Amino acid sequence: MEGGSSSSELRKLVEAIKISEVVEGRAELIAKLADLQLSEQSDVKSLVESLIFLLLGTKVSIWCGKHLKMTVMSTEESPEDEHSSRFYQLLLDFLNFSAASFSTMTKYSVLVDDASLVVVEKFIQEQLNLAKDAISEIKIMDSIGAEVLKAALTVIDAVQRLCKEYLQVTDWECSGAELENNQGDMNSEQACFKNHITNITTVTIEKLFQLGILAANGGGSLVTLLNVSWKGVVSLLQLAKGKLMVHVKVADIIVTLLSLVNGSLKCAAEAWSSLKDTVSVIEARRIFLPIKFYLINAVKISLLYPSQAYMVYRDLTHCVLMISTFKLSLIHEMSMKNVSEVMTELLEKTSLDLLSSVLNSADVKQEFKYELLDWLFSDNFWSDDFNENPVDKCRTNSMDEILSASCEATPSSRAFILGRVALFSSFLRYSFDLEEQIKLGIARKLGWFMNIIIDEEVYSLILASQIPVLLVSGKTVELTWEPVFSSLLHALKTFMVVVSSTLAWEELKSFLVNNFLHPHFLCSEITMELWCFLVRHAEIELVIGIIDELCALMNLVASLESVFVPDSSLRKIARAVCMFLTFSTSSVVDHVYSSVMADERSQLSPVIYSALLLEGFPLTSLSQNMRSIAKEKIVTDYFGSIDSFDDKSLIVSSSEVGVPVLVLSASLQSLQVNISDIDAKTLKFLVAIVCGYRNSTDKLHKEVFCKLLSQTLGIISNLSHLYSSDEIEKVILELHDLFVSGPAASDSLLYQCKPALALFMAGLSNVSMMESDNCAKSSAVWGLYHMLLREQHWAFIHLSIKAFGYFAARTSCNQLWKFVPQDAALSYDLESGNDVNEERFMLEFKAFLEKEVALPAVTYSADQQGPLLEEGLVLKQKVRKISDINLEAASCDRMEIDDENQSKKRRKLPDGINKGVELLQNGLKVIGDSLTQWHPNQIESAELHDKFLTHFSSLENVIAHLVGLSGSV
Repeated sequence: MEGGSSSSELRKLVEAIKISEVVEGRAELIAKLADLQLSEQSDVKSLVESLIFLLLGTKVSIWCGKHLKMTVMSTEESPEDEHSSRFYQLLLDFLNFSAASFSTMTKYSVLVDDASLVVVEKFIQEQLNLAKDAISEIKIMDSIGAEVLKAALTVIDAVQRLCKEYLQVTDWECSGAELENNQGDMNSEQACFKNHITNITTVTIEKLFQLGILAANGGGSLVTLLNVSWKGVVSLLQLAKGKLMVHVKVADIIVTLLSLVNGSLKCAAEAWSSLKDTVSVIEARRIFLPIKFYLINAVKISLLYPSQAYMVYRDLTHCVLMISTFKLSLIHEMSMKNVSEVMTELLEKTSLDLLSSVLNSADVKQEFKYELLDWLFSDNFWSDDFNENPVDKCRTNSMDEILSASCEATPSSRAFILGRVALFSSFLRYSFDLEEQIKLGIARKLGWFMNIIIDEEVYSLILASQIPVLLVSGKTVELTWEPVFSSLLHALKTFMVVVSSTLAWEELKSFLVNNFLHPHFLCSEITMELWCFLVRHAEIELVIGIIDELCALMNLVASLESVFVPDSSLRKIARAVCMFLTFSTSSVVDHVYSSVMADERSQLSPVIYSALLLEGFPLTSLSQNMRSIAKEKIVTDYFGSIDSFDDKSLIVSSSEVGVPVLVLSASLQSLQVNISDIDAKTLKFLVAIVCGYRNSTDKLHKEVFCKLLSQTLGIISNLSHLYSSDEIEKVILELHDLFVSGPAASDSLLYQCKPALALFMAGLSNVSMMESDNCAKSSAVWGLYHMLLREQHWAFIHLSIKAFGYFAARTSCNQLWKFVPQDAALSYDLESGNDVNEERFMLEFKAFLEKEVALPAVTYSADQQGPLLEEGLVLKQKVRKISDINLEAASCDRMEIDDENQSKKRRKLPDGINKGVELLQNGLKVIGDSLTQWHPNQIESAELHDKFLTHFSSLENVIAHLVGLSGSV
C-alpha cells in the first residue's frame, strides 16, 4: 500500500509540472522529485519512480529540442539575452540530470516489462537527439557553450557506458533470428531484453555516427567530440559484432569515413592551390592527422566487418588511389615537399591496411578478393592514340583532376595511373602482411606492372623523379627520398624474398622467364636486376642450373652474324649470363667457361664463346690456371687473325677475321695483356685496315673494315705502351688522312668509328710532339681534334670533350689552344646557335669537367619531362608493334598445327629439292677452289676477281641457309 501511495504521489507531481512553469523558475519541482526518488527505499517504488522520471526526461528533452530551435531563430531576429541565458542554463541543468540518470541506470536496472523497455529506448533516443542539437548550436551560446558541450559529451559517454554494460553482461549465444522470432530455449523476457539491447545499441551507434559527421564538419573546433563519437562507434560495433548486422548499415559508416577523407583532401587542395609559400610540417600534420584518424577507424570497422567492407570495395580502392595519386602529384613542387613527406609518414601504410582488411579476411571469398585486385590493377586505361602529342597530354594531373575523378570510372581513369604504380609498389614492400593467396594474386599482377611502366607518363616518373619512402629498421623509422626506380627495385626484391617459399614463387619464376628478353629497355633492366638478386642469394646448384639452361638457349639462337649485333638474342642472353657470373663464385665461372669450350658437339660453341667474351665475361673470376688458358687462346686467336689478314681469300670469311679482334678489344682490361711483339703487329694491322677502307669501293667490304677499325682503335687505346712505338706516327697520319683530309672523310660509315677514335685520341697524351706547324704529327693530331670538337651531336660532344679533357690533363704540350678549333661545338651560344666565342668554349669545358663527378641524387627538372614523355611514347609504340608481330606469328603457328604430335614430325621435302641443294654445295666448292688458284695480275682482272669474291660470299650465305632449311624439315 505504501508503494502504491508513493507512486501515486509521484505521478501527481509529474502531471503538475508544466514546461512553461519550469522556464518561469519552477525548477524546484524537479529538485523535489529528485529528493523523493532518493528518499524512497522500496525496490518496486524505485522502479516505478525511475520510469516516471524517464518519461518526464523524455518529455523535457523533446521540449528543449523544440525550444532550442525557437531560441536560435529568435536570437537571430531580435536577441533576448535574459530569456536565452535562462533557457541555456536550464538546458545545461537538464543535460547534467540526463547524465546522472544514465549513470544510475548503469547501476540499477529499470527494466521490468515491455512497457519499461519502450520507455528506456525512447529516453535514450531523445537524450541523444538533444545532445546532438545542443552541440550543433554550441557556437551561439557564448560563455555557457563550453559547459553545455561538456555536459552533452558526458551524456554521450554515459549512454555508451550503458550500452557496453548491457552488451557485456548479456548472454548472446542464440542467433539474431532466434531473438527476433523468440525461438529456442530462451523465454520471452530474455528475447525481449536482448532485442531491447540491440535497439538501444543501434540507435546509439546511429547517433554517434551523426555526431561524428557533425564533428568532422566542425572545422577542428570539436576535436573532443570527433574522438568520442567515432571511437564510440568502433567500440560498440566491436562489442556488438555479429549481433547488429541486420540493424546497422556498417557499409554506410565506412563510406562516410571515406567521404570525410576525400573531403579533407579536397579542402586541403583548395587551400594550397594558390599558396606560394612552403607548407610547414606543422600545417601538413594539422591537415592529415584527422584524415589518418578517419582511415584508422575505417580500418578497424573493416577488420570487424570485412564482408560489409567488401560491399563498398570500389569506394575503398578509390579513396586509397586518391591518396596515393595526390601524394605523387606534389613531389615535384618544392613548396609541397613537407606535404608529401607527412602523407607518406601518416597515410601510406594506413591506407594500405584499409585494403588489407578485406584482402586478408577469411570471411571474404577468394574470387571476391581477386575481383578487388582486378579493379585496382586494370589495363582498361590504355590509349592507342599515338598521334597525340605526349607533352600536350602530360598527365601529371592537377589536384582538381585527381580529386574530381568518379569512383565508378576508377579502372579506366588515367588520373590514377601514377597512383596505381605507387600503390602496387606499396603492396610489394609490405607483402609480408598479406595472406598466401593474395601474394599469389599480386604475383599474377607483375605482368600488369610491366605493361604499365611502358606508359610514357610512368616511364618519365620512374627515370626522373624521387619519392619519400619510409625505411623501417627494427623500432627505428626513417623517412628518406629515393629515386622511383630504386624504390621499385627494392619493393620487387622484398617481394621476391617474401614469396620465396610460397605458392606465388612459381608465378614469380614464370614472370622472370617471360620477361627475360623484354623489348623495352626499362623492363629489361628491372628483370635483369631481379635475376641478379636471385643469383646473388640462391644456392650454387640453382645458379648453375639457371646458367646451363641459358647456355643451352644460346645454342638455339646463335649464328655468326648475331655476334656482331649488340641487340641480338644471342648477345642479350650472353649479357645476362655474364651479369650472373659477376655475382658467382670462381668455381661457377670455371664451370661455365669449361662447358662452353668443351662442347665439341656444337659447331656454334666458338660463336657462343665469342658472344660471352664480348659481353664482359668475368675472366678475372676464373681460377689462375683457367685464366692463363683463356688469355693464351684470346691472344693466339688474335694473332692468327691479323697474320692472315693479307690473304685475299679471307674477305669471304670476313666475320671470322673480325671476331678475334673484337674479342681481344673487349677482354683487354680483364687480361692485362702486355706482349712485346704486339706493338708492330697491331699498329701495322691498323694501317692496313685504314688503307683497305680507303681503297675499297664495295659497301660490304667497307662495313667489315669499319668494324675492324673501331675494335683495333679500342685495343690500342687500352695499351698505353703502343703510343711510344715508332709506328704510332704513321698511324696518326693515316687516321688524319682518312677522317680529315681524305676523300673518305665525308663517308657516313666513318661515324661508327668516331667513338673509338675519341678513345684513341685520349691516349695521345703519351706521345711526344714538337708543337710546330712544320711537324706533320702535331698537325695531324690538331686536325683530328678539330674534327672531333666540331661535331655537334650531343653524344659526340660528350665523347670528344672527355677525350680532350683526359689528354689535356696529362700531355706535356703547352699550346693547348692549337687543339681547339675556333668553331668548336661548345663555342656556340645555346640560344641562337650562331654566335661563336672562344672564351665560351673554355667556360663550357670547365663546367663539363666539373660535372664529371656523378650527381649525389636524382633531381627533377621540368625540362626533362617533355623529352622523356616523347621517348617513352616512341618506346611504347615499338613494344606494341613487336607484340603485334609476335601475336600474328603465334596465330600463324597455331594454324599450322594439325595435332599435338605435329611438332614432333619431320615434313618430307621432294627429292628434287634435296638433290638440287647437294648440287649447289658441290658447285660452290668447285668455285671456291678455283678462286683460291686465281691470281690476277692486271687491273681489270683484279676488279673482276673482287666482284667474284663479293658475289661468291653472298651466294655462300644463301646456300648455307638452304642447307639449314633442308636439314631442319
